[in-house]
Amino acid sequence: MITAEWVRLMARHNAWQNGWMIDAITGLPAAEAMADRGLFFGSIFATANHLLWGDMMWMHRLGAGEAPAAGAADHMRLTADAAEWATLRRRTDAGIMAWAGTLDGLIEGDVVWHSAFSPGEIRTPLAIAISHLFLHGVHHRGQIHAGLTQAGVTTPDTDLPKLPETI
Repeated sequence: MITAEWVRLMARHNAWQNGWMIDAITGLPAAEAMADRGLFFGSIFATANHLLWGDMMWMHRLGAGEAPAAGAADHMRLTADAAEWATLRRRTDAGIMAWAGTLDGLIEGDVVWHSAFSPGEIRTPLAIAISHLFLHGVHHRGQIHAGLTQAGVTTPDTDLPKLPETI
């Protein structure tokens, strides 16, 4: 399965990628960020809110953070504007990094959680839940990357081997 070291690597990659995304989204005029670009959640901003909401919800399920203030029905409106989103994004990424730093060895066990999208209790292997946390981010950042490209924004390299050591 996965190790604590892998989780720390993914947390660093996550924070690095979210860093350029923060710069790109806060640099866009609000109308550009809110424009429907045909992404799964429509706009760059709604997709960024969805990703942030998901990260916060998974960290809550993992016992390492507060649940997001918005419920499932309002997850695309978690924050009102890019500045508020950027602040919460940075805080969440710092929390993910801190949590990853507390892990040790192999990741074993289960996480039990409830979803607003599925009835009843769900039990998932911890390694799967953690992997999903990071893969969900890769998936939606790819959509945001496409939306930013449509908006004429040039984004930096996203490849894992390019991850700076200083993150």
